[in-house]
Amino acid sequence: MSKRMVAYFSASGVTAKAAKELAEACGADLYEIKPEIPYTSADLDWMNKKSRSSVEMNDPSSRPALADHLADIAGYDVIFVGFPVWWYTAPTIIKTFLEAYDFSGKTIVPFATSGGSGLGKTADTLQEVVPLATVKSGKLLNGRQNATELKRWAESFEK
Repeated sequence: MSKRMVAYFSASGVTAKAAKELAEACGADLYEIKPEIPYTSADLDWMNKKSRSSVEMNDPSSRPALADHLADIAGYDVIFVGFPVWWYTAPTIIKTFLEAYDFSGKTIVPFATSGGSGLGKTADTLQEVVPLATVKSGKLLNGRQNATELKRWAESFEK
């Protein structure tokens, strides 16, 4: 059995809940991806083109700083990476996280929460960031999850 980690970024707590459910269902370790400067509700106002999240998502080179670099990626085979969908893809802090560690030979499985959009081409975008890893197609984990189904899904990525 592969050793699994669930790493997640959550701006409002919704993705954190999904990440905890996934980690519990599949026996994975949990790691929170935290920004050095936490997001405020004003930062997350997607209707405001000058809000922090809007500015970051409109700049392909944006890489918000991480609060720490303590994820022990080396000890894991499969890393589930969770986030809220922002502008039809992963927030730029996910790219910061992926670029901060060596994911060579790892399997990365994105999962997300969203109020309306799917993952789109997120897996392809993340694969470009970590070319020496294998990025799988992920899924949305909105609402309460069935633990048995989550475990079955997580186990489908065993090496």
